[in-house]
Amino acid sequence: MTRHLGLDLGGTAIKTAVLEVAGEQTSIVGTGSAPTNADGGPLVVIERLIETGKAAIAEHGPVETVGLGVPGLFDRDRGTIELFPNLPGPWKGQQIRQPLEDALEVPVTLINDARAFSLAEATLGAGRGCETVVCLTLGTGVGGGVVIEGKVRLGAWGKAGEIGHQIVQPDGPRCGCGNRGCVEALTKAEVLTSLAGKDTVEEVYRSAAAGDARSREAIETVADWLAIGLANTIATLGPDRIVIGGGIVAAGEAVLEPIRRHLRERVTLVPPDEIQVVAAQLGPKAGAVGAALAPLAAQAVRAR
Repeated sequence: MTRHLGLDLGGTAIKTAVLEVAGEQTSIVGTGSAPTNADGGPLVVIERLIETGKAAIAEHGPVETVGLGVPGLFDRDRGTIELFPNLPGPWKGQQIRQPLEDALEVPVTLINDARAFSLAEATLGAGRGCETVVCLTLGTGVGGGVVIEGKVRLGAWGKAGEIGHQIVQPDGPRCGCGNRGCVEALTKAEVLTSLAGKDTVEEVYRSAAAGDARSREAIETVADWLAIGLANTIATLGPDRIVIGGGIVAAGEAVLEPIRRHLRERVTLVPPDEIQVVAAQLGPKAGAVGAALAPLAAQAVRAR
């Protein structure tokens, strides 16, 4: 029996999860959350990660590995940050892995937060039992990940799985990645609320349920752009299941049904009725759970 810690670094909170592995069984033995204090900058945030990690280990440890889910891009060889678009401060080039390894005295594996979500849902959540799972997180942006046989596919540069950064409308709106016409640029929360003329995503869905035509049209427009991106993914990867997460899925079928309907209209190479689009199951702890799983998944691949 071994235990493994996952840390999920967010703009407002650091979430934790400790997993226990006994043979083929993996269980969640503890979760938690602590403020990030992101306004303090990189050194303050790293100290908060260390404090939060030590507290989780003291309560549920000892642990053999630590996984850290981060909201951006990093150099996986050096353990440094390349881009944190939503955390303030001079993060580019900041070493984040080594300080945690030194303080926690266990190996630390970095993983993008959307990929961590995907690994968790594919392994212990809504994609459990499937060989190939594609995951999306809908919110401020559109995160994603591809998990095949329990391993997150990272590709040659370690950045594969960005479903939201497929270009689906050449010369479309500028995306945060610097390109134009990405799925994210056409479907993120800000776009949905702007199209509907509402202040929040929750208000859009409430208004649509009450019969507001503009909100309904906005939902249909965003769902179709998402469907185009997912249809491309189906043609390329042929996933057994597509899992959709993020706070928006609290609206349930109001979110999923339009996506399924537009997706079936866009797919021609496989039987449309066999496409599975489901809601994520693990909720807010998914990122931390996936981070805890990341070192185990890497070890399993090396052992083959």
